Amino acid sequence: MERELVIVLDFGGQYNQLIARRVRECNVYCEVKPYTMSLDEIKKMNPKGIIFTGGPNSVYDETSPHYEKAIFEAGIPILGICYGSQLMAYTLGGEVKTAPVSEYGHTEVTVDTTDALFEGVSEKTVCWMSHTDYIAQVPEGFKVTASTPVCPVAAMACPEKKFYATQFHPEVMHTKEGTQMLKNFVINICGCRGDWQMGSFVDETIKALRKKIGDGKVLCALSGGVDSSVAAVLLSKAIGKQLTCVFVDHGLLRKNEGDEVEAVFGPDGPYELNFIRVNAQQRFYEKLKGVEEPEAKRKIIGEEFIRVFEEEAKKIGAVDYLVQGTIYPDVIESGLGKSATIKSHHNVGGLPDVVDFKEIIEPLRMLFKDEVRKAGLELGIPEYLVFRQPFPGPGLGIRIIGEVTEEKVKIVQEADYIYREEIAKAGLNKGLGQYFAGLTNMRSVGVMGDFRTYDYAIALRAVNTSDFMTAEAAELPYEVLFKVTNRIINEVKGVNRVMYDLTSKPPGTIEFE
Repeated sequence: MERELVIVLDFGGQYNQLIARRVRECNVYCEVKPYTMSLDEIKKMNPKGIIFTGGPNSVYDETSPHYEKAIFEAGIPILGICYGSQLMAYTLGGEVKTAPVSEYGHTEVTVDTTDALFEGVSEKTVCWMSHTDYIAQVPEGFKVTASTPVCPVAAMACPEKKFYATQFHPEVMHTKEGTQMLKNFVINICGCRGDWQMGSFVDETIKALRKKIGDGKVLCALSGGVDSSVAAVLLSKAIGKQLTCVFVDHGLLRKNEGDEVEAVFGPDGPYELNFIRVNAQQRFYEKLKGVEEPEAKRKIIGEEFIRVFEEEAKKIGAVDYLVQGTIYPDVIESGLGKSATIKSHHNVGGLPDVVDFKEIIEPLRMLFKDEVRKAGLELGIPEYLVFRQPFPGPGLGIRIIGEVTEEKVKIVQEADYIYREEIAKAGLNKGLGQYFAGLTNMRSVGVMGDFRTYDYAIALRAVNTSDFMTAEAAELPYEVLFKVTNRIINEVKGVNRVMYDLTSKPPGTIEFE
C-alpha cells in the first residue's frame, strides 16, 4: 500500500516544521519542501494535500515568493496559513492590503462551525495571530468562514475545490483547537486514512538500510544521546557486525556519561556491533582555546568529530558509510530548508568539504524528537535510554557561554548533576521537556564566610514542550530551586550565584547557544 503524503510548501515561515509535526500527529506522513519545488516534482510525489506556510513577506511585493497559478488547477486540496492564505487570495484574484491594525498574539476568533475545516471547533476560539497584511477581498467562489473585530477574513474557503485558508496559525499550541482544524483538513478534506505508524517506519528503514548497505562497512557517530543511540540500534538490527560505533568522549559530556555509554553499547552490552571509545578530551579543549562565538564553537567541534572518525576509519580499514543521528529539526534549523538559519548543528552544520567516506547515512533525518523516541521503543531500547534528557552534539560546549576550558566544563558538569538529581528527587523529571544547567560568562561579587568571592553565575533552564519547536519555561517549585541553588553554591567551587531562565522559545532557543 502506497504511503499517504501531505506536503508543506515552505514560504519562509518560522513554524514550517511545526506544521509537519502537527500533521504527523494525525498519523499522516508529511514533509516540508521549498516553494521553489516545481509543480511537476510535486505531482510526482502524489500528495493527498498541500499546506502553504506563513512567511515574512507581503504578497503584493514583486520580490516576494510566489507560486505558479497552475497549482490550484492540479486537483489537490490546499490549506493556506498566514502568508499562505494571502498568497492563495492574491493568486486567485482576491485583494490583499496592509492591515489598518496589525494583530499579534492570542486572539478570539469567531468561526463558521458548519465549514469543514472547523467541524468540532468552538464558535468562538482562541487562535494565534501574527500579521501586518490582511485579505481585504476574497477571490470569486470563496466564502468568509472566520473573523475577528479587526480582521474581516480570518479564514476563507472554497469547498468545491477544497481550498481553505486561515490568517491565524493553527499549528502552534497557542491556537487552542488548531490540532482539530489540521485533522479536519488532512483526514476529512484530503481524505487521508491516518495509518502512518512508527512500527512500519522502523521495519521499512531496517529493510532499506540492509538493501542499500549490502556487505559494506559502516561507521556510526555514537554520542550516547537519544538520536545517535536509536540510529545505532537501527543499523545494528540491519547489518550487525558490519557496523562499528565510534564513541568520541570530547570532554564536553555530562558527569559520568562516557562510562554510562560504554556500559550500554560496549562489548558487555546487548547490541551486535563493534564499539570503540576514543578519549579525545584534551584535543577538543586545545581546539576550542580562545573561541567564544557560538557558531565557531559548533563548527570546530563538528569538524574535529569528523577528523576523529576519519582517523578511526583508517585504523579499522575501508569504511563505506558514515551514520549520523540527524533529525528533522536539525535539518530545517540548520538552514537546509528555505526558512531562516537559526543555528547549525554539529551533525549537519559542521561537515568539512571533503569527507573520507562513500556516503553519509541519516536514518532519522525525517523524524521529530518524539518520533525518534517512539522508534526507540519499537526497537526495544530500554526506556531509561529512550527518555533520557536531550543533549546537543556539541555537548557542554554550547552550555558554556564564551570560551570553553576544562575548569568551566567541570563546573557545569557538577552543577548540572546536582540540578538533575534534585529534579528527579522531586519527581519532576518525567513531566519536563528538557532541563539542564549552563554556565554564563558573567562573574560577580559574593561573600562566603568572611571572604569576598568573584565567581561565575550558573543559569538553570527547564522547559515544557511537546515538539521542541516551541517551548515555555517550566514553573518549578520554589523549594526545589532553592535547594538546587544552595547545593550548587556550597558544593561547586567557582560558583557564587544561581539564576533561573524564564525565556520561552521563541524568542529564545532551548539551548543557550
